[in-house]
Amino acid sequence: MSDPRAFVSFDFDHNELSKILFVGQAKSDSPTPFTIHDWSSKTALPQAEWERLIKMKMASTNMCIVLVGPSMATATGVVKEIEMAKDLDVPVFGVYVDGASSSSALPGGLQRNRTIAWRWNLIAAAVDQMMGEGKNA
Repeated sequence: MSDPRAFVSFDFDHNELSKILFVGQAKSDSPTPFTIHDWSSKTALPQAEWERLIKMKMASTNMCIVLVGPSMATATGVVKEIEMAKDLDVPVFGVYVDGASSSSALPGGLQRNRTIAWRWNLIAAAVDQMMGEGKNA
């Protein structure tokens, strides 16, 4: 696939600006071989409707990129999105944002060895790796 699709999961309460910057950079000047679709909910939805919508969106992607901020341990929506990705065999990796690092808490289901610094060469390598895993294999 020449243009992999990525779902971006992030903590809406703490990392929305980083998500905006990440998506903007990915679209404009990064060397990454993928397309990001901003499928963030623009309004609050009932839980069942949110879950149905996210599962549908996640199913049409090749990977889920989790933006990991310092407050990620409290982001229950992110944990649900990671679970959905795994249920759908969508590979997942994380990118540290907003000063988070390898000593920051990770959301449940995200592996430390699959979470990287926000450097586009590392992200491009992770995207390539994801394209050989899960439903992409």
